[in-house]
Amino acid sequence: MTPKQPDWEAIERAYRAGLLSIREIASTQGITHGAINKRAKRDGWERNLKAKIQAKADALVSKRTVSTAVSTKQADTEREIIEVNAEVIANIRMAHRGDISRGRRLTNKLLDELEGLTDNRHLFEELGELMRSEDDNGQDKRNDLYQKIIDLPGRSKTMKEMAETLKTLISLERQAYDLDTKSGGNDADELSKLMDDLSKEA
Repeated sequence: MTPKQPDWEAIERAYRAGLLSIREIASTQGITHGAINKRAKRDGWERNLKAKIQAKADALVSKRTVSTAVSTKQADTEREIIEVNAEVIANIRMAHRGDISRGRRLTNKLLDELEGLTDNRHLFEELGELMRSEDDNGQDKRNDLYQKIIDLPGRSKTMKEMAETLKTLISLERQAYDLDTKSGGNDADELSKLMDDLSKEA
């Protein structure tokens, strides 16, 4: 069987795009990175499109939500290479935004549950007393664990963890929307301080 020949046109496009390392490109084609370097030097390839691709990705994210798959057609011009790779980056960034938003929603639901437990602690204590069933040694380990969860130290620990989680998610969200690289730096600092204070007060 004739060995599969490397697709040098595809290799050149990936090399010029600058998103994958040379070793990564080589592994997809079953050749060595040295062979790629040798061909690039011989043919004068330049890895000079990464900045243009990133700039195009920024434009795509700010203008619209990317929901379609990246075109599979082979790009043979600089403009097409930029478009294809910018779509890849935009898709990744939009997926990150969705994951971060979902994390924030879940954290807020957990905070609502903690608030409900705190506001109605006497009801949970009464429920614990009704459920208590001691063994021959006068112990009820399951109920003791329940009481530990609803007592003040347990709720304070949970609040601190939720505050840290929310602080991290807000920071990631600001990065995903490029807020801290524009005019949102001071707001981010104030928000971070607020979450720190909230964690300490808990």
